[in-house]
Amino acid sequence: MVNRLYPKQPIVGVGALIICDGKLLLEKRKNEPGKGKWSIPGGLVELGESVQQTVIREVKEETGLDVESPEHVDVVDNVDRDERGGIKYHFVIIDYFVKLKGGKLEAASDAEELRWVAFNEVEKYDLTKTFREFVERNRDRLKSLNSCP
Repeated sequence: MVNRLYPKQPIVGVGALIICDGKLLLEKRKNEPGKGKWSIPGGLVELGESVQQTVIREVKEETGLDVESPEHVDVVDNVDRDERGGIKYHFVIIDYFVKLKGGKLEAASDAEELRWVAFNEVEKYDLTKTFREFVERNRDRLKSLNSCP
């Protein structure tokens, strides 16, 4: 098990962009870092697992949805320092757009709540800092994507 709090090296994770008819699936985080804030489904890469396998597994675990065909969108650095300047968290998050295959939407695992949100409403939510920056950087590209069959 990787020590997330005060790690000895950066930790690799993934995020999943699931977009249907102009709405993005947001997840309210159940755990730190970012507990209670909104982001996208995702999680940590396990030993021996590819980042593409991770994004498919994490979406299933957190949302109940089956996805396929991960397409790389961006990489996000999330470094959180404590009041003394020590590195409390350091994640490198690889974000993927995925296509929906099926499943039943249901918050599970690390997700406190799931919600489909129209693009023009996303930034009104209490987003994690790194996801807010991601949306600002990738807004135009995201509008052209559609996960629905």
